[in-house]
Amino acid sequence: MSAEIWQDVPLAPPDSIFKLTAAYKADTFPQKVNLGVGAYRDDDNKPWVLPVIKKATEILLNDPNLDHEYLPITGLPEFTSGAAKLILGADSPAIAEGRAVSVQTISGTGANHLGALFLSKFYHWDAPKQIYLSNPTWANHHAILRNVGIQPVDYPYYDPTTIGLDFEGFVGTLQNAAPRSVFLLHACAHNPTGVDPTRDQWKQIAEVIIAKNHYAFFDCAYQGFASGDLNNDAWAVRYFAEKGVPMLVCQSFAKNAGLYGERIGALHIIPPTKDAADRVRSQLSVLQRSEISNPPAHGARLVSLILNDSALFDDWNRDIKTMAERIISMRNELYRLLTEELKTPGSWVHIINQIGMFSFTGINPSQSQALIDTFHIYLTANGRISMAGLNTHNIRYFAESLDKVVRGQV
Repeated sequence: MSAEIWQDVPLAPPDSIFKLTAAYKADTFPQKVNLGVGAYRDDDNKPWVLPVIKKATEILLNDPNLDHEYLPITGLPEFTSGAAKLILGADSPAIAEGRAVSVQTISGTGANHLGALFLSKFYHWDAPKQIYLSNPTWANHHAILRNVGIQPVDYPYYDPTTIGLDFEGFVGTLQNAAPRSVFLLHACAHNPTGVDPTRDQWKQIAEVIIAKNHYAFFDCAYQGFASGDLNNDAWAVRYFAEKGVPMLVCQSFAKNAGLYGERIGALHIIPPTKDAADRVRSQLSVLQRSEISNPPAHGARLVSLILNDSALFDDWNRDIKTMAERIISMRNELYRLLTEELKTPGSWVHIINQIGMFSFTGINPSQSQALIDTFHIYLTANGRISMAGLNTHNIRYFAESLDKVVRGQV
């Protein structure tokens, strides 16, 4: 037999979001609009480097003690401790009691992977290895789980008839799932729908999870970015921790710090005792060592400076509010255009009821394709749009194009 030449490797399809972005970049139409990618843009459709990040970068550049040595396997300690306080709260009993295990990861994706890998190896599965995912969810969740031998299983979440939360279906699945099942929950600004439970609904969800001895796998990619308030967006995670729900939290600083390319995130696991925490930390260190050896330093140093300096932290809060308020203003203006000016058929209140970077418009795949083909407006087939791609220069064009598609005038 000859040497392996990989002729039988199946050709994988391109990632749908990156394929959409490539098509947008190749389009020469002057009014083209990209509503596919999940990255913040300012009102001129430009990437925005947060002013606080510029300040922190300047501090690092002028630090005579800065070097490029390896970080510890579990990451920069000042970063991981600050990140834990940010998501769990500075007064968290889990932190005070030494039960919070925090590891620096390759952004939120790496946190999801490391968390899933740890569960795959060490969770006492009473049934086949499976984790419940909201239907729909971030597409990468499925691949991340399958890559570590865990089967993703859907739970009802989005109700297309109301363009809102299928709370009854969600809670019903929690109640009917086998005890000790694992449920992946979006902490805030659900991706892709922008539909979040209310606080009362979160309380009911926690109650069922506790009663059934389920495990909560939180993914938090938008803390602060959703509402403009870091504490408000961490409410569900902190409530679950306060109630003693068995849980882990995946945390990303891509969106709320604009550090998309620095790949800075954290995984937090909260065992019930310090002894268990020490055991968990030891195994996470082994897993991390075998995969990346050590996490990258630059993003961790930037975020660490911000989290541990009150003046920089205040600056960051202002920057977060700037981003969140621009997104909210785009929601309000789109709703106004569709309902007051264009009188587009249907209800559009979901545009302002949803939260965060994304909005599920409620249009179908053929209508989404019509927006791409006819109007050069790029969005995913399920009708999800990135609100960050809208601005004062293109929102009327988008609203008018959406109106025509909904009316069947294309």
